[in-house]
Amino acid sequence: MLQSREGQRVPEVTFPVRAGNAWKHVSTAELFDGKKVVVFSLPGAFTPTCSSSHLPRYNELAATFFAQGVDAILCISVNDTFVMNEWLKDQEAEHIIMVPDGNGTFSEGMGMLVDKTDIGFGKRSWRYSMLVDDGVVTKMFIEPDEPGDPFKVSDADTMLDFIAPEARKPDQVAILSRPGCPSCAKAKQILTAEGYQYADIPLPVSTRSRAVGAITRAGTVPQVFINGVLIGGAEALEAWVAKGKLQAA
Repeated sequence: MLQSREGQRVPEVTFPVRAGNAWKHVSTAELFDGKKVVVFSLPGAFTPTCSSSHLPRYNELAATFFAQGVDAILCISVNDTFVMNEWLKDQEAEHIIMVPDGNGTFSEGMGMLVDKTDIGFGKRSWRYSMLVDDGVVTKMFIEPDEPGDPFKVSDADTMLDFIAPEARKPDQVAILSRPGCPSCAKAKQILTAEGYQYADIPLPVSTRSRAVGAITRAGTVPQVFINGVLIGGAEALEAWVAKGKLQAA
């Protein structure tokens, strides 16, 4: 049975970390003492849920966490430092500190080291998240002890809602575009000017018309989505921004 460690200090562990071409040793004291730290731990780098959901959302919400007084966000996995460093680069997760618990010492000390030999993983960390204040665990979200790899409570949104329920999360913005499109460039300029970070999705010529039509029922790019709502092209985006400013005035 996986037990919460709320109210207890994190295990005292030293992590061998490869930085550049040199080894260094990072202690839990360096990571946690005098700091408010969010931790999320997962079964393995480059694995599906970890790469598609768990890590990216913590990175996406990092600025909001920091605005709420969080000093650092740590990702812990029973992987070696080389794997964790490559995963960090692959994910472009610049706001996350990777902690390679290669020997599973920290995970074992947390009571979260589990046997995954049935899928060839050996010993790995169970998926969980926690808030640590000056080395003491103040809150844990542990995934339910059930078969497979449950991902229900250790996500970034759950942790942020616990820390600051009223915190405004960044809007999720995406734009369907094509290279060399003046209207696409205009839409991106508007988004940038309004402070939106967006995912640019350039579509290939061979499938652009069908893709845009299937997704938006329109025939041209750009097509801008904000929080799952289709705004439309550059002119529609401009009108949407103007309307929002008028309503706020």
